[in-house]
Amino acid sequence: MRRIVSLVPSLTEAVAVSAPGLLAGVTDWCSHPADLGGAVRIGGTKNPDVERIVRLRPDLVIANEEENRAPDLAALRAAGIEVLLTEVRDLPQALRELDRVLVGALGLKRPGWLADAEAAWARLEPAGGLRAFVPVWRRPWMVLGRDTFAGDLLARLGVRNVYAGHAERYPRIPVEELAAAGCDLVVLPDEPYRFTAGDGPEAFPGLPAALVSGRHLTWYGPSLAEAPEVLARALREARAF
Repeated sequence: MRRIVSLVPSLTEAVAVSAPGLLAGVTDWCSHPADLGGAVRIGGTKNPDVERIVRLRPDLVIANEEENRAPDLAALRAAGIEVLLTEVRDLPQALRELDRVLVGALGLKRPGWLADAEAAWARLEPAGGLRAFVPVWRRPWMVLGRDTFAGDLLARLGVRNVYAGHAERYPRIPVEELAAAGCDLVVLPDEPYRFTAGDGPEAFPGLPAALVSGRHLTWYGPSLAEAPEVLARALREARAF
């Protein structure tokens, strides 16, 4: 049995659900599934304990070009550890990368949840076509810009990110500019910044606020199978549709 260290919470969930027992190490942010067995916590996605990972002697470390830092991955490779680096910018790429990790790298049978996720998004019929911005951080305000996985999911749900054409992927935009952007709603996920009913919507009075699950909006793993329904419900509850 291969020993895997995952530096990406969504990939941790994908591996743990598909092949329990393979994970030797996971990050402090890996929260799903609740039971990760005896997997060792090896620090954060941006500051993993490289020496601890090396001591675990994994056969493979799975990482992501956006979530993890190149110097940490280079240090692992220098220590003789194989690193599989993923890139996820939209839903089709996420599905391909999950197949590459689970089937190609780990030699697993293609999991049923992956087929369920493909089917769930394939039968989706977008409604609306509303203009929105999507903060992912506060103090300073940062929003989804170009070429993001979460932006692609929202587009498939009929929500157009007004900053999708921005030169940066996560631009800093003054709150006054956001409020004056002429959007139909603001989409507020609960991660990486934990927006809540009492922390976020008040900055945009009069603008409908959709409070959405960050795991369903930004994770590429088993949550993808239920994400269309979960996200669409949150958008409806914002009275946007």
